[in-house]
Amino acid sequence: MKAHIKIITLASFVFVSACQNETTTETQRVEKAIAKEITTKEKHDMKPFDTTIKAPQPKKVPHTFTQHGDERIDNYHWLRDDSREDEDVLGYLNAENDYADAQMADSVALTEKVYEEIVGRMIQDDESVPVKLKNYWYYSRYESGKEYPIYARKLNDMAADEEVILDVNILAKDHAYYSSNNQAISHNHEILAYSEDTVSRRKYNLYFKDLNTGKLLPDVIENTTGSVAWAKDNKTLFYTRKHPTTLLPYQVYRHVLGTSVEDDVLVYEEADNTFYISCYTSRSNDFIMIQAGSTTNSEAMYLSADDPLGEFKSVLPREKDHEYEVEDFNGEFIINTNWQAKNFRIMKTKIGADADKSLWKEVVPHDDETLIYGVETFKDWLVIDQRSSGLKHIKAINWTSGESKVLDSEEAAYTMWTDNNPEQSHNVLRYSYSSLTQLSSIVEIDLDTDEKTVLKQNKINGEYHPEKYQSERFEIEARDGAMVPVSLVYKKDIGELNKRPLLVYAYGSYGSSVDPYFSSSRLSLLDRGFVFAIAHIRGSQAKGRAWYEDGKMFNKINTFTDYIDATQALLNKGYGDHKRVYGWGGSAGGLLMGAVANMNGMLYHGLIAAVPFVDVVTTMLDEDIPLTTGEFDEWGNPKNKDSYDYMLSYSPYDQVKAQDYPNMLITTGLHDSQVQYWEPAKWAAKLRELKTDDNVLMMRTNMDTGHGGASGRFASQKETAQDYTFLLKLAGIKE
Repeated sequence: MKAHIKIITLASFVFVSACQNETTTETQRVEKAIAKEITTKEKHDMKPFDTTIKAPQPKKVPHTFTQHGDERIDNYHWLRDDSREDEDVLGYLNAENDYADAQMADSVALTEKVYEEIVGRMIQDDESVPVKLKNYWYYSRYESGKEYPIYARKLNDMAADEEVILDVNILAKDHAYYSSNNQAISHNHEILAYSEDTVSRRKYNLYFKDLNTGKLLPDVIENTTGSVAWAKDNKTLFYTRKHPTTLLPYQVYRHVLGTSVEDDVLVYEEADNTFYISCYTSRSNDFIMIQAGSTTNSEAMYLSADDPLGEFKSVLPREKDHEYEVEDFNGEFIINTNWQAKNFRIMKTKIGADADKSLWKEVVPHDDETLIYGVETFKDWLVIDQRSSGLKHIKAINWTSGESKVLDSEEAAYTMWTDNNPEQSHNVLRYSYSSLTQLSSIVEIDLDTDEKTVLKQNKINGEYHPEKYQSERFEIEARDGAMVPVSLVYKKDIGELNKRPLLVYAYGSYGSSVDPYFSSSRLSLLDRGFVFAIAHIRGSQAKGRAWYEDGKMFNKINTFTDYIDATQALLNKGYGDHKRVYGWGGSAGGLLMGAVANMNGMLYHGLIAAVPFVDVVTTMLDEDIPLTTGEFDEWGNPKNKDSYDYMLSYSPYDQVKAQDYPNMLITTGLHDSQVQYWEPAKWAAKLRELKTDDNVLMMRTNMDTGHGGASGRFASQKETAQDYTFLLKLAGIKE
């Protein structure tokens, strides 16, 4: 489990919206037309794309890789250009974009309609729930028509005059891409540190704004993760640098405002390149923390925020297969640890005696059925983010009485998590809730009285009636007997389920679980008859830590077969027309799509692989490629022959062969730092060379962005609308 660090800076701002803004008469007309189309359509092979449009044919330049006596010929290795300036490479990427545009030319109006629907559901003038830090209320808001948030605060109460502390719209004005992933206020609330990335490589520069004068300080720190940990003197701060080649966060520096960045002091450097590091201020604000973590190991280090020139001390030196995180509370460390506890347990120890595990005392024991994600401490309560029965929810335990309570829901498919809770000195918990049919909300509960207050229920433009949609959750049996959870949602009363398009989404790596949450954009598919399903496959932690371990390393094949088996089971249960089945996954989920395409691709009418990690062996053999070494415990190290052989057996790029493939849309970003653009580019080229069908294969490269796509709230929806239109066109839905 990768380290999960909750850093309290400014209030986060979450947007959700809902159904399209159109009259009831128009809505009913469209629904009737779609229902008629779905229920009367004969099952047939739909070929909505123009096979006469000439697809790009990239040149072949054989390149030989040799490992363990095995030779692999890569005809498209030439597409790797680290400078991203090679004319031949850029020419090919642009040719692919032109081809995709040509194939979708007859659907431009539908794409625009879907985009307008999605944007039309958004509340354009929206505001986050304020968070109180000392005497200030911090929040963020959007203004109508603007792409980026405005960060602001008010003194003492929300009736006071607003002070805008950062308008990201102004900062982003001259940039095709702009991201500020962190904003951190000094303890005296006079200096704002904020991050900036204008390339989409997730290499952030740090800037510092004097909130008394409104002017930027001369201090500028380059190539960081974007996060800042303030010492209590309000002039000393700690930040994390990234390796210039691998982009791994590997160094923590100390900087004093007003001094040269060249004089910054290196306080920690990670020698093991399989570890990631982060630096943050503890929730109590009393400590500067460094967290180092790999897939199976972690270590926490701490330094008093009153003594920034001191030395960091390890809570517990790293041990093989031991992961832990800490929160300080009343002179103790509260430790979430997997020591003798696969699903983690909670322990505590006096600060200063923490390195001796024999002094650790158990607070919450291990539970085979419950995975613990993290903890937050309050005056009289310990709050736990946990997952049981596959669903993420919250448990609270009273420090004194031992009384416990579980916050959950009666809905079949939902998710819940702790929200912004910067204060430990009271008993009021703020948490977020969402489901496949209910708009997300932020709720406050008094843990002493159980009194709940809904602080914000996300809203939408236009009508949205949750009762018109049905969510379900059940388990299907995989081929080896494992029971795989599936969550799904669809709109009622617009056609028989077994004649509707079915879209199955999944991820299945790093222990990351795709939880059932509300999506306003998804309504553009649901309102047109789609059944949307999430397959909670192995490789996630949907059923605990063992579920993750059974889907990584030498068990990775389970991730792919679970997905295929879940899709087939859904069809067998009557969810979806077997001629209109679609799959979607991104990043490691794109790897899933690639493996499925090779193994049983023709089960699907179409696949979307977003920023897909598909050239597994070649990438994992190159330790100069960003983020490679930190993932050996996830995929394996192919320098070891057993790992090489196993990874090669499923690597989507290596396993492309002369066979039929479904219609496919591949997306990437030229500046992607997580999955380099050349992986999907090479994959598209090899697929086009070898596939034996006449189904469409399109690749779109956003030439301005990276792994996360476009940065603005409207610009990102244009990409979503394009993806949706690809599915709608395949499904034969024209309006």
